[in-house]
Amino acid sequence: MERRDKINYYLDLAEMVSQRGTCLRRRYGAVIVKNDEVISTGYVGAPRGRINCTDLGRCIREELRIPRGERYELCRSVHAEQNAIISASRNEMIGSSLFLVGQDVKTGEYVKNGNCCSMCKRMIINAGIAYVYIRDDEDEFRKIDVQEWVNQDESIEGVLGY
Repeated sequence: MERRDKINYYLDLAEMVSQRGTCLRRRYGAVIVKNDEVISTGYVGAPRGRINCTDLGRCIREELRIPRGERYELCRSVHAEQNAIISASRNEMIGSSLFLVGQDVKTGEYVKNGNCCSMCKRMIINAGIAYVYIRDDEDEFRKIDVQEWVNQDESIEGVLGY
């Protein structure tokens, strides 16, 4: 039996975490790892105590046909990356890696060209996370050096979406 490589192992964990998500559009899971230890996990869902979109049966962003990567201030949910970050101490996250998996709720397909939104990018930068791994399919992924997000600041040019 062939052993699963370590990056896909952590991406598999993020995919499992995503199954707790309550978004009607996308199911995302995040796992923060440092020195081969899981620091925290997060999935998409409404803030604690608020009603989830799955319980409401509606998504305002879907109803308004807002493209992915835009107008997240209208969304009821806290993103997977944000939930993982707020569940860990900054000291633990400095130099860590975040593993992210997103799937379309309706089709189950992996989100094509998935990426962190601009708000999550800012949080990841400030948390001290060094690398982000994003799953493209069951075995393929991209590795992003967070320093690139610092050097290539899309907010200066007003780039929307991803």
